[in-house]
Amino acid sequence: MNAPAAVAAKPVRGWLPRSMASRLYLILFAGLALAHALSFSLLFYERYVTATSMMLGNLELDVRTAVAVLDRLPADERAQWLPQFKRRTYHYLLGPGEPGQARLSARAQDIVGMVGGALGARYPLRAQTVDTRPERFQIHLTLSDGRPLTIEVIPSTMPIAQWLPYVLAAQLALLLLCAWLAVRQAARPLERLAQAAQSLSPAGDGQRLGETGSTEVAQAAAAFNAMQDRIGAYLRERLQILAAISHDLQTPITRMRLRTEAMDDSPERTRLLEDLEQIQHLVREGIAYARSAHGSAESAIKLDLDAFLDSLVCDYQDTGKAVSLSGRADAALVTRAHALRRVATNLIDNAVKYAGAAEVQVSRGVDDGFLIEVLDRGPGIPAEELDAVMQPFYRLEASRNRDTGGTGLGLAIAQQLAQSLGGRLSLSQREGGGLRASLWLPAQTQS
Repeated sequence: MNAPAAVAAKPVRGWLPRSMASRLYLILFAGLALAHALSFSLLFYERYVTATSMMLGNLELDVRTAVAVLDRLPADERAQWLPQFKRRTYHYLLGPGEPGQARLSARAQDIVGMVGGALGARYPLRAQTVDTRPERFQIHLTLSDGRPLTIEVIPSTMPIAQWLPYVLAAQLALLLLCAWLAVRQAARPLERLAQAAQSLSPAGDGQRLGETGSTEVAQAAAAFNAMQDRIGAYLRERLQILAAISHDLQTPITRMRLRTEAMDDSPERTRLLEDLEQIQHLVREGIAYARSAHGSAESAIKLDLDAFLDSLVCDYQDTGKAVSLSGRADAALVTRAHALRRVATNLIDNAVKYAGAAEVQVSRGVDDGFLIEVLDRGPGIPAEELDAVMQPFYRLEASRNRDTGGTGLGLAIAQQLAQSLGGRLSLSQREGGGLRASLWLPAQTQS
């Protein structure tokens, strides 16, 4: 029911997002993605170590066999056997090979040493680096008939299977889905709780939460509903107490007034009547404030906001008060008419009392709502007391003179009724002097 009030957002430290859902999503996805990347890194490292070990083991056996076979074959038949000895990471060339550099990497030195140990001293070896990207080096040796033989080695791990990237993409999609589901389960109850808290009315009859879901969520919903019930009970009890006090005070006040009016005219009689009038006014205002908490008990109706304000302003003008109206809403509004009239009259009365005149302006406000403003050129309110004057029984005059300060309930009643209407009331200083009272109402229009 209540319009979301503007809350000053605290600055977010660093790169963290604002919403809790985004933070949970970021933490979950980052953690799962990091664990996923670590698993893949360990898998590829183990794959590299295993492939290297297999390559070295196969190379040692293959070189010993291939060189022995090629050395015993006739020179014109050796080329036919070369494809039989070709492997993915190394193959054999008949001839001196390509020129290169004598500098070898640590891995190349290990491979050359292993090949030299497998062939023995019968075949002296000479190795050269042909290329570095990718690494490619050649081992040169001479067969028994004096012809050169070259072993070209291209060290590399096993190629990645074509289906592996698709599996990785599927796993990442699964991570995203799981993180989204987890965040949704954690954040949705908080969103419902925030919406219910915003709809909480002074009468305690706001939106109730369903006590379902996980144990913690159900307990929080039950606690919120119980709190809402207690608020409603406290307010009803307060209204009953004030109503009882008002009823009990009305009779003695009436008797005192009758006795005072029967007295002879005197200054004391006049002052007593004024005091009794102030007491009776204070009692009525206290009851009005208590009942304003239950403004939602009134049924909502559809009314033309422009016609409603025009009628209200004309009533003031008929009594000779300087109240004007400007702007148009050009829309119907579904609201509680008596509560809205009480808010508007309280604001206009306040402006007329302190400034002698009031300017009422209506327009379409933010959030697709309506904005009703009451402006005056009175003494205004100090900026540091704009919020305090909305509290019950707070008056700016230190003398607490009711002729100038009132009971201190007018603005409090207006604010409480505004909340029961689902709107919000705010005060601000007007440029050039005076006060601006702004009432925002939600656009609950009907087609």
